[in-house]
Formats: sequence, structure tokens, C-alpha cells
Amino acid sequence: MRNRIEVLNVKVDVVTMKEAVSHVEGFIAQKKPHLVVTPNAEMIMMANQDKHFAQIINDADLVIPDGAGVVWAARYNGDPMPERVAGYDLVQNLLVEAAKKKYRIYMLGGAPGIVDKAKENAVKRYSGLQIVGTRHGFFTKQEEPEIINNIIKCQPDILLVALGVPRQEKWLVEFMDQIKAPVAIGVGGTFDVMAGVVQRAPLWMQNLNLEWLYRLLSEPKRAIRMLALPRFVLKVMANKKR
Repeated sequence: MRNRIEVLNVKVDVVTMKEAVSHVEGFIAQKKPHLVVTPNAEMIMMANQDKHFAQIINDADLVIPDGAGVVWAARYNGDPMPERVAGYDLVQNLLVEAAKKKYRIYMLGGAPGIVDKAKENAVKRYSGLQIVGTRHGFFTKQEEPEIINNIIKCQPDILLVALGVPRQEKWLVEFMDQIKAPVAIGVGGTFDVMAGVVQRAPLWMQNLNLEWLYRLLSEPKRAIRMLALPRFVLKVMANKKR
């Protein structure tokens, strides 16, 4: 039975990284479509304004606590949340297992050239990794049938989709039953980091839950989007469980 808690009406699984990887491998063994969602504070604020997006998250097969804010909110409300399970780190852990166990990976999304560089770096880093297909995320509605048919032909065990939030989650819900990949994950900016065009915060900042500050300092254009963080904190405090 799943152990889930609510953060501003969004249900999040209480899992460690090890448990999340185990769940995903279980989904692969079942050989039927499963959706994994990786909400942070910004995504939860989006979900509070977009009922369809909120429903997608709450119906997903695994919802990991990607952001430090999500972990803080759970603990603030007295709910157990053992650790942050960052989406980028989950993908890297899954690629390690994929290289060992020959899981097939398909990567869709990102700017032209980014996904191919991400694949190149991943294949170098994880010996034996099978990335069976890639496609950048700049495509029209008319091109979708060709892309979907290509993914189906490649028969991935894990489909990684980086189309931005919430487009990637909505796209997956629309097509995952047609594609039939056992695991589908919206991965946001993961390919940018894997390609080396975006750097993650130093480990010490990650450990202090300051990755958001590093991203703001390195990408000032994110300032407007990151206003969601203080709004998230205030809303959690206003809605604290009695």
C-alpha cells in the first residue's frame, strides 16, 4: 500500500531514493505504462491553479518529493518525509541500473542538439547504457504521430520527456497508453544538465537546500518564476494542519 502525504492538496509519495528506484524497476517488470512525476514547490503552486495538472499528479503511479520546499512543507505539517528525491538524481540512478540490466531508454525533449549531447555524455558515463532513441522537443502537432511511432518502434523501458512543466506531464498522459513504455517520466531541465550546458549547484549548496539560490544567481531570468517559492511557503504556513 502506498504511503502518501498531501502538500497543498497534491499527493506526494513518502520514499527515499533507493525506494523510488525500486518502485520504477517494479514498474518495468510489470510491462504496462506507469507515470512518474517529480513535483517541486513551483509545480505544486501550478497545480493549485490548474485542476487538470493537479489531477495528473495525484493519479500518477509515483510522485517523488523533488524539491527541498516539498520536504520542508511535509515536515512543517508533521508528516514524515525522509529525504529529497531530486528528479535529476533519480534519472542518474535509473541510468546506472539501466546500464547493468539492459533497460532501454528513449529521450525526448530539450533544444535541438541538447538531447544528442546528453545522450553522448550518458553513454560515456554509464558503460553499457542502451539509449535506443532521441528527439528534440521542438515539434509541431503534425509531427507528433511520427514521433510517437518512432518511440513505439524503439520499445523503451523508460521514456524520459523534457518538454517543460506542465506540458511534459500533459503530453505523457495523452500518449503514454498508446506508446506503452513501462515507465514515463517528465524530466524538465535534466537533459540540459546532462549535456553540460547548465551546471547544478555545488554539493554543499544542495545539502543545505540552497540549490534554488544557485539557480537564481546563475539564471537571473528565473526570478519571476521563482516568486512561486515565497508564495508556496506562505500558503503552507497559512494552511498548516490544526
